[in-house]
Amino acid sequence: MCDTCGCNITDGNRHLLRADGSHAKVTAVSILNKLLRYNDAQAEANRALFDRHGVLVINLMSSPGSGKTSLLEATIKALNGGLRIAVIEGDLETENDAARIRALGVEAHQITTGTACHLDAHLVAKVLPKLDLENIDVLFIENVGNLVCPASFDLGHHLNLTLLSVTEGDDKPAKYPVMFRAADAMVISKTDLLAVLDEFSPERAEACLRNLASNAPVLRLAAKTGEGMKEWLDWLNRRLEHYRNLRRENRSLSPAVQSEGRRLHGLAKPEVRFKPAPKPETA
Repeated sequence: MCDTCGCNITDGNRHLLRADGSHAKVTAVSILNKLLRYNDAQAEANRALFDRHGVLVINLMSSPGSGKTSLLEATIKALNGGLRIAVIEGDLETENDAARIRALGVEAHQITTGTACHLDAHLVAKVLPKLDLENIDVLFIENVGNLVCPASFDLGHHLNLTLLSVTEGDDKPAKYPVMFRAADAMVISKTDLLAVLDEFSPERAEACLRNLASNAPVLRLAAKTGEGMKEWLDWLNRRLEHYRNLRRENRSLSPAVQSEGRRLHGLAKPEVRFKPAPKPETA
């Protein structure tokens, strides 16, 4: 976990450590606690900015290769301009995924984390000045492919979407409960391959999710063929309508940041699903 591999320290928060980089007389736990608290404060600032502009922000999480970028491409094509979309891409290296999104005429910004296996709120904050938030309805943040750490970090987003590809095991929700318990919806992706991967059972995958006491909807989807896209877009539009209704009441959404994962990262934080939005800053 991040308390041993060091991936809590990213280019976004490195400046919050001691200026000389020394950890003398400072415990690992105290350093991680400090970074996570700074992350939470930055996440709240990010979310307040999104809320002032009425932008719903969805964090996409999965293992590498589960089809996050393909889902975004299919979504952009299916919406055909019906919603104003922007994307933040997270990977260790390359601009490959952002280039795929830009090729469809949608604003996309790449964050390369180097060695960090997840995005954090500070990395996201560095990108926000580049976004025209006044002209965005939904911002997707495609997190680094990883079934552990991303669920433990608040980026300032509102909802978590977790993908499970049929090329993986259908018991992944049982093996990685921190990730799947955080999901506001689970997408079983690449379902067009079920005909040749009959050992994967969507029913078993959903049962594993329900065993986590999760009532998140399970969507079956094949971005390549379009199967399940209507159900996915219906879910997206319902969540956007719900968010807009909350904003009319000066309320917002907070993601289910998982306390078990945060304890392994050095700090626990209770889940909060609804909260009053911060008052807009006055000029």
